[in-house]
Amino acid sequence: MSNASLRAGIIGLGVGEQHLKSYRSIGGVEVRAICDIDAVQLARVGDDWDIGERYTDARRITEHPELDVVSICSYDDKHAEQAVSAFNHGKHVMVEKPVSLFRHEAEKVLRAQQDSGRYITSNLILRQSPRFIELRDQIRAGTFGDIFHIEGDYVHDILWKITEGWRGQMAFYSVLYGGGIHLIDLMRWILGDEIVSVSSVGSNIRSRGTNYRYNDCITSLLKFAGGATGKTLTTYGPRRTKFHALNVYGTERTFINDLPNAKLFTGDEPQDEHVVTTPYPGMRKGDLLPDLIAAIRENREPNVSAKDVFRIMDVCFAAQEALETGRQTDITYLI
Repeated sequence: MSNASLRAGIIGLGVGEQHLKSYRSIGGVEVRAICDIDAVQLARVGDDWDIGERYTDARRITEHPELDVVSICSYDDKHAEQAVSAFNHGKHVMVEKPVSLFRHEAEKVLRAQQDSGRYITSNLILRQSPRFIELRDQIRAGTFGDIFHIEGDYVHDILWKITEGWRGQMAFYSVLYGGGIHLIDLMRWILGDEIVSVSSVGSNIRSRGTNYRYNDCITSLLKFAGGATGKTLTTYGPRRTKFHALNVYGTERTFINDLPNAKLFTGDEPQDEHVVTTPYPGMRKGDLLPDLIAAIRENREPNVSAKDVFRIMDVCFAAQEALETGRQTDITYLI
């Protein structure tokens, strides 16, 4: 199947338009159908990209008899239902994070995916950043020694997305699931280690006085199976440029992400500070799609595998539970 022709459909044409662009760059892939609840957006994207099949009902994509793969880029509370439908109709699925908002929904998606024999992946795009790939390779090679602490923060001034946009209109939303998930996944991936417990605190100072009912700022402490500790901050209201903070502390080296260059320390003297110029962020929203297509053609798990997709959601579910209960929560994995 190395050169098999594949037909794709896309639900949601915000981020989904970036998926469309990526599919179009892959040989042997045809974007056959698109869907959006906004008829104006649907018409514009369809005209711009010359796509004839246009739907406002997502089932026309998930149940389409001629599609092989579906990108789900709809509102977060629709992901699980649409993924289950796609698997039940024999599709491979790329789903924007989060795959679901609740654990019982994730269980249904996992069951449908496993029963279908099709692949699932999610757009955990920080894994494609050249700077973070290089860092991961160095850690795996042992140059950092033993990692004893790691910090990954999602810092993005997008408060309007929860106070004015569709996210704040959902019955439930967590900034962890929409933003923090990227850094939690990045830390797990870089260390190659699982998170076993989590505790969380939060605040809603930035969104106070708005209709948003949940925390806009969440900090979680993590414990990794290998013994390392971790911390993640998710804030939708900082007064600064968008940034993925990442600090890694090893027995031999320390890495500090920064703009435009990162810093690498081998000691506490001035000569022990080194500049890292490897590009960051250096990736685009659709950059994981070529691997999904290759995985389908080669009959292998995508690099962001089903295990990755559901395990990172299990960490997020546990972090949210810890926030709501005020207690440290042990993590139970679905897969």
